[in-house]
Amino acid sequence: MRSSGGRLLKDCRKSLSGRMGPLFLLLLFLHEAWGAMESRPNVVVLLVDDLGIGDPGCYGNATLRTPNIDRLAREGAKLTQHLAASPLCTPSRAAFMTGRYPIRSGMASYSRIGVFLFSACSGGLPSTEITFAKLLKKQGYSTALIGKWHLGMNCNNKSDFCHHPLSHGFDYFYGIPVTNLRDCKPGEGSVFILGCRLLVFIPLQIIGVALLTLEMCNCLRLFRVPHWVFFCLLFLAAIILVLLAVFHHYMRPLNCFLMRNHEITQQPMSYDNLTQRLTHEAIQFIQRSAEMPFLLVLSYLHVHTALFSSKDFAGKSQHGAYGDSTEEMDWSIGQVLNALDEMRLANKTLIYFSSDQGAHVEEVTSKGEMHGGSNGIYKGGKANNWEGGIRVPGILRWPGMIQAGQEIDEPTSNMDLFPTVAKLAGSPLPEDRIIDGRDLMPLLQGTSQRSDHEFLFHYCNSYLNAVRWHPQNGTSIWKAFFFTPKFNPEGSNGCFATHVCFCHGHYITHHHPPLLFDISKDPSEKNPLTLETEPRFHEVQQVLQEAVDRHKRTLAVVPNQLSLGNVLWKPWLQLCCPTSGLSCHCDTESQDPGVNR
Repeated sequence: MRSSGGRLLKDCRKSLSGRMGPLFLLLLFLHEAWGAMESRPNVVVLLVDDLGIGDPGCYGNATLRTPNIDRLAREGAKLTQHLAASPLCTPSRAAFMTGRYPIRSGMASYSRIGVFLFSACSGGLPSTEITFAKLLKKQGYSTALIGKWHLGMNCNNKSDFCHHPLSHGFDYFYGIPVTNLRDCKPGEGSVFILGCRLLVFIPLQIIGVALLTLEMCNCLRLFRVPHWVFFCLLFLAAIILVLLAVFHHYMRPLNCFLMRNHEITQQPMSYDNLTQRLTHEAIQFIQRSAEMPFLLVLSYLHVHTALFSSKDFAGKSQHGAYGDSTEEMDWSIGQVLNALDEMRLANKTLIYFSSDQGAHVEEVTSKGEMHGGSNGIYKGGKANNWEGGIRVPGILRWPGMIQAGQEIDEPTSNMDLFPTVAKLAGSPLPEDRIIDGRDLMPLLQGTSQRSDHEFLFHYCNSYLNAVRWHPQNGTSIWKAFFFTPKFNPEGSNGCFATHVCFCHGHYITHHHPPLLFDISKDPSEKNPLTLETEPRFHEVQQVLQEAVDRHKRTLAVVPNQLSLGNVLWKPWLQLCCPTSGLSCHCDTESQDPGVNR
């Protein structure tokens, strides 16, 4: 009996073990998966609009107060040669989100208009593009974009949202679909009216010339032109003027609205405590996502014009409205850092701080007030590829993983964030496309002393403008320009007559051979090299040209998202508050008790 009982017990154990095996393996898998999720950092991206590299204190500014940006630099790594992939908002942000030159996704224009000006246009970041938000979402991250998008909205109708942030990997969106335009601030001009001048004033001029001709040459009698023709033309001109006035009154706020996901929450957008509201949304997202890895992109409306700040910051800086706006933005960064500290998430979070391109030097009011920032010692600014237009602040902080207080003087790109966060999140890079960004962690952690970017290509819209070469066995950083913008007035540091520099036609000067600089010795780009001043002149030019030829062979023909047909305003794509009629006015923001408006 004892032997029989032993065999029975042994059989029971074997049976139990067989049944528990799959459950044990499942628990083990879940434990390992949870551990992997725990080891992946949260990612907080702080992206400013039009902030110059000469604006933050940690980059040398002694009069603007940016204590929280400076804190990030002290506690992390400061990149001194961080470069935007484009000197304009839309293409720069497309490159930043995808890790690819904007020419590859069709987010580079062949005309003067290099960005999306209207929410109701059909162009945008193609659905075939993969953003780092898509990659992280697939790895279990909660994802949110707070603030500015500027990469399109709809394709064929106003509810398809094919270019919307929620179609590009973000779980949550609160912000503006285009950019911070003067339309939204009465008395500061209008993009809509500027566009209408082309569509309205030209017909008016034609009608005016026709009327004047009929009157001066007495054509009504001479050619027996019926009087009704004269009065019809006069009536048509009056109708056009009335329509323009109605359009200006009712349609001005069409670009100026806040959205939460797919719904408009405020139209027109109010600037009252707007920074506080955006900051509040960002902190709320952190709080509700704290248990799992998250990606937060806080894309500031600051410091793009129209400039704004709350009463706590207005008139407090040494640099007028621009300084007030910058210091309020820095305050917001401090609130995000405090929230991470309070929730004990700082050591689990990689923070990336940068600007989408250099400061807009042509932003000067009629009263002579500077509404653009500082690019420090660097030439040019927004919309051109002189260093002032593309060299931007770049700071990364991850306590315990990135050594605090270091400066990295190697060429890096805003496209590099894509492969960096993808690898940290455990996501493989897409294999069906070229990724131009490079993983930053070897540089940040000191396992590599050299940038993986031997060559970087600088586009002015869709035109290859310049190329940069950092030889792997040398210290020089060669930069060659194929053309440069014609600054106006002559001798100035920008294109003040046109407000931004253009990329083709009589607005540029071509250079044969290309204009060559050694950025390592001449970062201000004051002294172009010649064969007399640089013995390797022809050798360097040949290497750069060969690199350009190889790069061009990697480019595929793709639909141009910034074609004239894609950037024009399309009434059928216009989003408007559903119950507001023609006026497009609504405001549900005041219903949120969490924000003091």
